[in-house]
Amino acid sequence: MSCGTNLAGIGKAMLLYSNDYRDELPRAGGSNSQWTGRVADWQAKDRHAAYGLGTDGAGGQVSISASLYLLAKYTEMTPNFFVCRADRGAKEFKLEDYHVRDDKLTLIDLWDFGPNPPKHCSYAYQMLYGGPVLTVSSEPGMAIAADRNPWMDEKKAKSFSRFKPAVEPFKGTPRDACLGNAIAHEGRGQNVLFLDTHVSFAKESYCGLENDNIYTSWDGADKVRGKPPTFGSQPAGERDSLVVNDPPVSRK
Repeated sequence: MSCGTNLAGIGKAMLLYSNDYRDELPRAGGSNSQWTGRVADWQAKDRHAAYGLGTDGAGGQVSISASLYLLAKYTEMTPNFFVCRADRGAKEFKLEDYHVRDDKLTLIDLWDFGPNPPKHCSYAYQMLYGGPVLTVSSEPGMAIAADRNPWMDEKKAKSFSRFKPAVEPFKGTPRDACLGNAIAHEGRGQNVLFLDTHVSFAKESYCGLENDNIYTSWDGADKVRGKPPTFGSQPAGERDSLVVNDPPVSRK
């Protein structure tokens, strides 16, 4: 329930953010920034330095958490909303836990959850870097955020070959289907935030539009099981949910 409350708060903050940014949901970086799992400088004085953007605003590197951090920066949402109690090892981001170059910096001056954002952000967010622009007028029933993606941490991920959805043509058992769920809630399911801001606890990961698996990339015509995402993975279209988070160690 606590985790669901967090995501509901994040959804409301996204609406507030969109009111000031042409109905678009938070997206860090420039128009063609690449997802690398970390921003260039989380303490930077301006966005160009933060994301490593060129003078024309192009290029740069970003993290998934940097997009969520925009809610802390511009809607003054507190960092505790981004930590799930069931996410072992995650804790609330506090500036005093890190050495900062300028002792006058506050949370709203920063650009990400510190130098190791996966420690302070428990949630996965729709892949927006290079993918379709997500606005409040997109499909209302589309999943846009959830508990951490179970395939992004190689040390904790279960065997993908054993994951079989409990629907045709996969013929998996409920136990097989649970192997594709978030790790945080003992594999029982995941809290999912939808674009219309409602949150529900889904017992299977293929809970998006038309049984779309929110944690995997489409594999040909298969969107129920798909394949684990990697850097460079993109949604197949405007109705495809692909919620990802930054891995503990950047990989390319």
